[in-house]
Amino acid sequence: MLFEVWAPHAQDRVDLWLEDTEQGMERDPSREDWWTAEADARDGDRYGFRLDGGPVLPDPRSRRQPDGPDGPSAVVAPDAYVWREEGWRGRDLAGAVLYELHIGTYTPEGTLDAAAACLGELAELGITHVELMPLCPFPGTHGWGYDGVAPWAVHEPYGGPGALKRFVDTAHGLGLGVVLDVVHNHLGPSGNHLPAFAPYLTDLHHTPWGSAINLDAPGSDEVRAYLIGSALAWLRDYRVDGLRLDAVHALVDTRALTFLEELSAAVDRFGTEVRRPVFLIAESDRCDPRTTTPREEGGLGIHTQWNDDFHHALHTALTGESQGYYADFAREPLGALAKTLGRVFFHDGTYSTFRGRTHGRPVDLVRTPAHRFVGYAQTHDQIGNRATGDRLSASLSPGLLACAAALVLTGPFVPMLFMGEEWGARTPWQFFTDHTDPELAEAVRQGRRREFAGTGWAAREIPDPQDPATRERSCLDRSERDREPHARLLAWYRELIALRRGEPDLSDPDLAAVRLAYDEAARWFVFRRGEIRVAVNFGKEPAGIPLGFGGGRVLAAWGPAVPPGPDGVLELAGESCLVLHEA
Repeated sequence: MLFEVWAPHAQDRVDLWLEDTEQGMERDPSREDWWTAEADARDGDRYGFRLDGGPVLPDPRSRRQPDGPDGPSAVVAPDAYVWREEGWRGRDLAGAVLYELHIGTYTPEGTLDAAAACLGELAELGITHVELMPLCPFPGTHGWGYDGVAPWAVHEPYGGPGALKRFVDTAHGLGLGVVLDVVHNHLGPSGNHLPAFAPYLTDLHHTPWGSAINLDAPGSDEVRAYLIGSALAWLRDYRVDGLRLDAVHALVDTRALTFLEELSAAVDRFGTEVRRPVFLIAESDRCDPRTTTPREEGGLGIHTQWNDDFHHALHTALTGESQGYYADFAREPLGALAKTLGRVFFHDGTYSTFRGRTHGRPVDLVRTPAHRFVGYAQTHDQIGNRATGDRLSASLSPGLLACAAALVLTGPFVPMLFMGEEWGARTPWQFFTDHTDPELAEAVRQGRRREFAGTGWAAREIPDPQDPATRERSCLDRSERDREPHARLLAWYRELIALRRGEPDLSDPDLAAVRLAYDEAARWFVFRRGEIRVAVNFGKEPAGIPLGFGGGRVLAAWGPAVPPGPDGVLELAGESCLVLHEA
């Protein structure tokens, strides 16, 4: 077996440590600063690299860290798993319904195998793709996953690489695609041994999480190849269908050919080779349509991106909250909702009070298909980054939750749900960590308290991220699904997803064709997609909504509803919604 490592920081020698034996490695004459060695090894054998006689370090390209990020790596034989679903041809983003899922809290067991046993529920609901939060190893057992330090490996407490393959295989057998959240903008603060080998980080730039990943300084060619190789390994070795790229706005990259362009080109080539759709989903707060504009048209070529502006507008319309970045949206929440549904970004060259500057750029509605953007009412960020991790269901009526579902699932964007949303889960989803470094654990605990002290929260009210009970509270309670009002809401989600799949107007990619009307004071909102009207009453009182035509056919309704009469006015009960076909 060939072992290899890029180690320009080694002065004189690199040794391969393999199952308590050691041998020297040779410099690769064809690749500068690469070291190689041949050795007999079997699946599961522990190994690592020793630089200039120092401690044994895990492989930067480790596929498995059975003893955590600080322990030795383990060999993963490529043929150790026999795939069952060899006929899987993938699922495209057009027509998709995404479901964001955190392995550690989706089930009490918190493992990939336990989550795989529940995938039938999602297939039956009508979900097309499961979007997994990060799986790379991090110190401890439980965490969100954004502090990963081994970008090629799978967190061992989740089940390791074999469990991920079983999960993907099970999903594909049920017709579900799998998307994996990956973090290229920073590495975790603990357990990161990459800088010992090479300039993976640079002090030329800084991020909110410390030194930036080296995308443009000396040595960045190899670092970029490392990250692209990791991305392709998820798609190739684990047969994942797409990657969600965390916070691409934090990728500091001054090179003419950006890392994101290189990555999207590599993913497109891979998709062509394997003849199945593979894609990238960006998280970006830039409100810049160039993120998803094809490379041949001068864009970065990412296939779609999260649309936080739509979320913020919908959230303020539902809750009336106006703190922080919600302030701009809360001035006229239904107007903000109309702008984001009709023009994608709220900040499209407008002044952002949260940023203190003008922000964003308009989307070309004629040339840009709707599936370039993902729409949602809740995500891990928008729940977990609240002080107590409260979901919308903690404060909204079932009627308003149903209105949120109608706007997401009949709107033009690719809809995404956060796990448990479909039944109005009452369990919170809180910020939790399991740092093994006591100083880091205390710093995170105090930092969380300071973050919310300025908004009136007492320290005792902020859940302790390091307390195991914080994670336990965040685990879904599946028994809720069979109780009211959860069962009714679950049936509503199922009905809307089926409607989206069955009505061609609801999968129309034409953003320019969306038509909207609203009354800020009366709290009603309506939009048209083809011959379908979606009407929502956010207010507590009944509303008369002028549709301009009488009759029609009710496709779905939350609460009692009949088509408009001859006067063209739709009478809609408070906190309810309706989907109507004009014919």
